[in-house]
Amino acid sequence: MSVALLAGLAGAPEQALAGRQQYEPMAASVRSALHAAVSDAGAPELLIANAGERVRWLQDMSRRLEKRIPDPHYREELLTAVHYEATRAGLDPQLVLGLIQVESGFRKYAVSSAGARGFMQVMPFWIKAIGLPEDNLFHLRTNLRYGCTILRHYLDIEKGDLYRALGRYNGSLGKPEYPNLVRAAWEKHWGYQALRLASDDRGSRAN
Repeated sequence: MSVALLAGLAGAPEQALAGRQQYEPMAASVRSALHAAVSDAGAPELLIANAGERVRWLQDMSRRLEKRIPDPHYREELLTAVHYEATRAGLDPQLVLGLIQVESGFRKYAVSSAGARGFMQVMPFWIKAIGLPEDNLFHLRTNLRYGCTILRHYLDIEKGDLYRALGRYNGSLGKPEYPNLVRAAWEKHWGYQALRLASDDRGSRAN
């Protein structure tokens, strides 16, 4: 697939490239840790220490998402949940936004030909593997929690190799198309540079 085509696909709002996450046997300790992660009941919030930076991030991301999700209240709810779930899983929220763009085109009720569901296109077998029978993968927070937990799990398996972790997430390990699409969407549409605050400068000089 050419670089030009990859860039075009990443920029197309209707494009979705959901794959088929594969079930892999896991140790009981891993299963328990993943179950605890998806069972989190904390209220989503922007985990950004500075209040001004919280406002800036939300306004910037909301502006970029406006064409895909016109409702400002739902847009804010989605972005806050993405930031919370990504951050608590140790992921870059902008990476997760790029993944959602590629996987579902920000369609809450998207279903792939393989049966993957929701914003992050989570396969239903994960409910039995690490969740509860009543978990609904079309529920915004549940879908994001599962998706971020699963990607973190794959990153741990691959010792931080994002390229291979994304391949696992999409069920296309070893193939370049999907990781390249996610990275292109992340960098082109969702890249964000946090402001360097004066307090940060003082902290750096003190160290």
